[in-house]
Amino acid sequence: MLWTAVLGMLMLASACQRREVHSQLKVDTLAAPLQAAPQKTEPPPPDTPVITHIAVLETNFGSITVGLYGKDAPKTVRNFVELARRGVYNGVLFHRVARNFVVQAGDPLTKDPQKRALWGTGGVSIYGREFEDELNPEAPSYRMGYQLGTVAMANRGPNTNTSQFFICLERAVNLPRAYTIFGRVLEGMEVVRKIANVPIEPGPFGPEDGTPKTPVVIRSVKVRQVSHGGTRG
Repeated sequence: MLWTAVLGMLMLASACQRREVHSQLKVDTLAAPLQAAPQKTEPPPPDTPVITHIAVLETNFGSITVGLYGKDAPKTVRNFVELARRGVYNGVLFHRVARNFVVQAGDPLTKDPQKRALWGTGGVSIYGREFEDELNPEAPSYRMGYQLGTVAMANRGPNTNTSQFFICLERAVNLPRAYTIFGRVLEGMEVVRKIANVPIEPGPFGPEDGTPKTPVVIRSVKVRQVSHGGTRG
């Protein structure tokens, strides 16, 4: 009987201990802080151009920061970057303002007031000649087209690119896909708008398209490469 009593007491104590441990496990589980679900990083949209370089245009109206599409237009971006590093754009004017359409720059002839009649006809390239368009219908920038803030090459016909470029305003969306898109304005669109609203001397394309009466000067262009192969822009 003694062994039976002792065995019964041990079984009762063991049962109580199991209940206590189970109860404590439930309490500890409820008291534990909830773990935050891991954040998922969405991949960039496939139709967004990759920015490989950042260019900062310092003008007498303010700064314009441009993201350059070195994957969509490698030859054009290389040309722009190297010309900037050589100082070719320093002192160049925005020689054309077309209201609600584009502002245009990049002609080294605009550094010389004596050559005013020739402004818009000049240009240089790092290749020593005019170079071809980069118009790939599969490229994201081509599919996006000439949106507000788009930066594209200006030329006098197919495959005649040098150093001139334009920045798109609203009505540029109607342009045919004939001009290499190689970047877009990331910051400073308000500066572009100020340039677009300066008084102009009308040219051959009508009263809303001409040369700024007050010089709009690109004082310098600084370029840096984006690390890790670029970013979507």
